[in-house]
Amino acid sequence: MQIVQTLLIAGVLLVIIILANAIRILREYERGVVFRLGRLIGVKGPGLIILWPFIDKMVKVSLRTVVMDVPPQDIITKDNVSLKVNAVVYFRVVQPEKAIVEVENYLFATSQLSQTTLRSVLGQSELDDLLAEREKINLQLQKIIDHQTEPWGIKVSTVEVKHIDLPQEMQRAMAKQAEAERERRSKVIAAEGEFQAAQKLSEAAGILAEQPSALTLRYLQTLREIATENNSTTIFPVPIDILKPFMSSDAVKKK
Repeated sequence: MQIVQTLLIAGVLLVIIILANAIRILREYERGVVFRLGRLIGVKGPGLIILWPFIDKMVKVSLRTVVMDVPPQDIITKDNVSLKVNAVVYFRVVQPEKAIVEVENYLFATSQLSQTTLRSVLGQSELDDLLAEREKINLQLQKIIDHQTEPWGIKVSTVEVKHIDLPQEMQRAMAKQAEAERERRSKVIAAEGEFQAAQKLSEAAGILAEQPSALTLRYLQTLREIATENNSTTIFPVPIDILKPFMSSDAVKKK
């Protein structure tokens, strides 16, 4: 009787072990790549998965987007500037069977590919392009990495260059260049202002030459502006036309 109980308990334990190895539950974002006796038979999931115990082997693959940080890379740009650049890569698995069969470790492989592509692409660009055309470089990196990871069943959606670490000497040189550019712009703006003021004065002189009475009105307006201030000295402008008769009479007397 005791032997029968022992065999019954052993049978129950065996059934539990078999069921534990046969039943799998996959979440909505998970897929199972199933191998039977070493051969790929397909992708299953999500939900309840039944496997043949000790015959089938399943490898879980997540379909969620992976955010991978590319560590800082030493870059020498096309114009021979040494700097450090890091980036971030967004990708996801779209074909789980390829991600398992075609490459040993798709996460490590994508990381190494991103680092080498980052050094290669940025090394062919100049510093001004890296700073001014960030979107263009990000798109170029995304296309190259996505094309190379496509055989692995991986879709690279976005690549972003996060930070460009410039040497202190280069930062000082760029600051001097920006200061010189601002000074140049200020001088150009001041020169344009002087030119426009000269044009307006020339137009005003032409109008006053055509209408002599306008000059007298301008004199009177100037006197009014001076009188409004608390000045002890009053300047009275005398038109040259008033003095012309006296100047002409003096010239006649001398003759």
